[in-house]
Amino acid sequence: MSNRPHSPGGQPDKKRVSEMLRVDHAGEYAAVAIYKAQQRVFARSPKKQKIATQLQHMQDEEQKHLDAFDELLLETDTRPTALMPIWDFASKSLGIATALMGEKAAHACTEAVETVIEEHYAEQIEETKDSHPELSAKFTEFREDELAHRDVAVEEGAKQAVGYPLLSAVIKAGCRTAIKLSEKI
Repeated sequence: MSNRPHSPGGQPDKKRVSEMLRVDHAGEYAAVAIYKAQQRVFARSPKKQKIATQLQHMQDEEQKHLDAFDELLLETDTRPTALMPIWDFASKSLGIATALMGEKAAHACTEAVETVIEEHYAEQIEETKDSHPELSAKFTEFREDELAHRDVAVEEGAKQAVGYPLLSAVIKAGCRTAIKLSEKI
């Protein structure tokens, strides 16, 4: 069970819902930036069109998530994270770096990021399922997309990337840190 702040009735309070929306907005923004950077690297080579197309599809789905969180931030009068310029730079850099390392490294990046994000959504689904069923449904829908992205990455050889254990661990740690910071800042 979550030790997050709740109202006296046991429901996540407005502050907690704002934290969820803020961090999810930042995460979806970062996902779009990562995929866009990777896709641009791979799209330059005719031999890399399969992965470029996969990344474009994932980017398009993440953009839909980002658009939904843009709307939710406005509807709930929630500010985005002040760390967005840092996440923008970090996400683009991660996307470019992993793409330059090759297809398997790009897929390892997807697998690591999407694993952390789907776990994060699962926690939010549990926390909001009774008190905010519409929000919980949105989290569930987006979690399914993240799981599909992760599965594609694994099928395409993410775990065969050179240095996979270290690469995955570093990316996952970065994602978890970004989540914690984006909730508050």
